[in-house]
Amino acid sequence: MVSNSNCSIDDSFKYNLYGVVYTVAFVLGLVTNCASLFVFCCRMKMRNETTLFMTNLALSDLIFVFTLPFKIYYNVRRHWPFGDGLCKISGGAFITNIYGSMLFLTCISVDRFLAIVYPFRSRSIRTRRNAGIVCVLIWMLILGGGITTCFEGFSQKTWKTYLSKITIFIEVVGFLIPLLINLACSSMVLRTLRRPATLCQIGTNKERVLRMIVVHLAIFIVCFVPYNSVLFVYAMVRTQAVDSCWLEVLARTLYPITLCIATLNCCFDPVVYYFTSESFKKSLTTGKSQAKQENTLRSEGPVSSKDNTNTELVETNTSVMSSNGKELITETQF
Repeated sequence: MVSNSNCSIDDSFKYNLYGVVYTVAFVLGLVTNCASLFVFCCRMKMRNETTLFMTNLALSDLIFVFTLPFKIYYNVRRHWPFGDGLCKISGGAFITNIYGSMLFLTCISVDRFLAIVYPFRSRSIRTRRNAGIVCVLIWMLILGGGITTCFEGFSQKTWKTYLSKITIFIEVVGFLIPLLINLACSSMVLRTLRRPATLCQIGTNKERVLRMIVVHLAIFIVCFVPYNSVLFVYAMVRTQAVDSCWLEVLARTLYPITLCIATLNCCFDPVVYYFTSESFKKSLTTGKSQAKQENTLRSEGPVSSKDNTNTELVETNTSVMSSNGKELITETQF
């Protein structure tokens, strides 16, 4: 029971809710992300920039999953016996996972956008070296932003001083900007696929790209948009920037629910791997990457028509006209 002046709020339901959702997330997240990392590290012999982003995404999910048993114990027993240090690590792992997932998903979206919309001009940008640099920068950002105190029982003074500023920063950098980038990249890819030349030549590969966009945006919007929207309102009422009892009741009621939905992203991310990488799908189902996948995995994007001898090895590659309408390219498995 939380009471703020004349506003009385009972949010004790969240403990049972957290206990159930964290248990489900731990079991599913542990299995799916361990399997994903096993495929990335042991089954896929050739790795490109997209695979590197997905590997870091799976690692971020797995780090968070390992902290869930401690959270489960706390919400069941209402007692934290593991010390303040582990409590801060557990809270920081959640921040790292949520915003790390959004940033790595955004990198995958941008990489797909460059491969489809600017296939030739992006070849010098879409390299493993550049992808590695981006991954390091993301980890530095999310680890720095993930420094937190134990649990969410922050005082009003804490919210008004530095916590509100941190919330605004992570909302803008970790959520709003990635959301806009994802929407912009997806819309430009869809616009490219609607061109008459593309419609005639992309064939079944177009369906794969469309499924990939739908799954990607669905996970992003379902898991992250509700939580971050409610978090913004939650911060406003906690700092008393908005003095409204019904809004505070609404925010404190919706916050645990949207947080649980955001937590489940660690179970849904492997769906992105399955629809994004044909090589991941083959490695997962057959236990090995065949030579024809290995020959196309380097870029998982368009290659020049001059390489026709190599593109014969690709089962589902179809031709796509480049933006100048003159050069014929081949779209490989994204």
